[in-house]
Amino acid sequence: MEIERRVALRFHPGAVAAGTHVNLSAVRSDGLCLWLAGDETATVERLTPEDSGFGNQREFGLADLVDLPGPADQEADIEGLARAGGWLWAIGSHSLIRKRVKPEHSDEKAIRRLSRIRRDANRYVIARLAVRDDSEGLPELVRSTDDGRTSALFGAAGEPNLADLLAKDEHLAPFLDIPAKDNGFDVEGLAVHGDTLYVGLRGPVLHGFAVVLELLPEEAATGRLRLRPIDGERCYRKHFLDLGGLGVRDLCPHGPDLLVLAGPSMDLDGPVRVYRWHGAAAMDTSAVARGDELTVELELPYGEGDDHAEGIALLPGQSEDEATRLLVVYDSPAVHRRSGEDVVMADVVRLPAR
Repeated sequence: MEIERRVALRFHPGAVAAGTHVNLSAVRSDGLCLWLAGDETATVERLTPEDSGFGNQREFGLADLVDLPGPADQEADIEGLARAGGWLWAIGSHSLIRKRVKPEHSDEKAIRRLSRIRRDANRYVIARLAVRDDSEGLPELVRSTDDGRTSALFGAAGEPNLADLLAKDEHLAPFLDIPAKDNGFDVEGLAVHGDTLYVGLRGPVLHGFAVVLELLPEEAATGRLRLRPIDGERCYRKHFLDLGGLGVRDLCPHGPDLLVLAGPSMDLDGPVRVYRWHGAAAMDTSAVARGDELTVELELPYGEGDDHAEGIALLPGQSEDEATRLLVVYDSPAVHRRSGEDVVMADVVRLPAR
């Protein structure tokens, strides 16, 4: 696989100070614009075409759009974005956090930090955000629109969240108390097709099989969502994907298929691949996708301790049916992806012909 070209993503000083530009975790195209999210904030960013790349960043705080269960400034660890109809969907990682050990830490401090686990309420949300055109005809996020659409949340304070619904699941319940990157429960991909949300899990990986959940959200009350039953009495359906031991890093709809960005479930470098899950949107029962149902479309580059591909999107301006190129964004970008303090480079890659 060859990188066809690279495009610049330019961020404003506030985002640079927050580290958003070097912690990108999700991307989705919207006409000629890009929606982006980082995993260290509770914001969504919009970039518009600028020169040969994207810039003119505008930031939207989740707390201005929905009633988050935690403090407004607590990170939501947004790991997936999806765009359909009048909505932009965003999902938190739903994961626990284990303290990171840094090179300068003593053995005693490292051991102490490895014992500490934290749960942030804002990570456990699924948000449906209302989109309207601003005065320049560009998409913007609002709490409510003149035509009656209202941004809404699943996982509000005092209400069940996705992890709560999985608390007795025979496959996933044992992993809910294990932190992310320890093969614990960790959402890292989101796609929407019609009324259906597809939620990709980085972890757990079960004997080599990654997991994708299928959800049917609906309005429960103003500003609130619930999940409709989709598999008997269950409000979720499980799919198991043979990704060669890799977990899901992102999902991207492409016609009736889903493109699956796959990478290690734990804190490891590579391999990183894009798979095509053929006919994913036509599934009406739990599936075990393997063999010809999953094909490797691309092998993506990765670095040693950097350049972790975290998001894929159709290149802006292309439709799902005609697109041949993907935009790939990276967490912890390597030095060669940095152009000044405020610019990181994303890759454009060509998909094989279907």
